[in-house]
Amino acid sequence: MSRIARRVRQPGVCFVTTDTWQRRRIFLKAEPSSIVLERLFECRQKGVLKLHSFVLMPEHLHLLMTPGDETSLEKAVQMIKGGSAYTIGKQLGYRFPIWQTRFHDRWIRSTHEYRIRKQYIEQDPVKARLSEKASAYPFGSASGAFLLNSCEFEVVTNCGPQRFEERS
Repeated sequence: MSRIARRVRQPGVCFVTTDTWQRRRIFLKAEPSSIVLERLFECRQKGVLKLHSFVLMPEHLHLLMTPGDETSLEKAVQMIKGGSAYTIGKQLGYRFPIWQTRFHDRWIRSTHEYRIRKQYIEQDPVKARLSEKASAYPFGSASGAFLLNSCEFEVVTNCGPQRFEERS
C-alpha cells in the first residue's frame, strides 16, 4: 500500500487522528499521557499549531487543529508524535515504538462538520466508558483545564463555555 503524499499546504482547521503502535493502550497511565500533553502544548506555544480541541485516548489521539503559518500539517503532527515518543522513551524507558507512522486527517469545510467533529472528540471518553462525563476526563479539552485557540467556526457555533487564550 502506498503512502499519501501531502504536498499542498491547505489553510484551515483539520481533524487529525493518530494511533499508538499496534493500538497498544499506552495512555492508560498518567506518566506517558502527561508527556504527550506537554509536547502538544509546547508545539502550540511555539506557533507550530493552533489547538481547538483534543482528546488523548488510551490507544489514539484526536485533534482539531490549524497548522501554524510556517508549518505544514505533516510537520506539526511529526513534532507532536516524534517529540513525545522521544521523551517517553528517555524518561520512562519505553523501548518500543509509541506511535503508528501514519495519521488520518480531514480538512474541516463547514461549521456543521466542525460541530460534529468537536462533539465526537469530547464524547469519545464517555463512549469508551473511561469517564461518565466528558468534562471529568483529564486528558481532553472538554475538561476545561486547558487553554485553546479559537477558530472561525467557533465564533459562529457558540459551542458553549471554553477558555480561549487568543482569537484567530
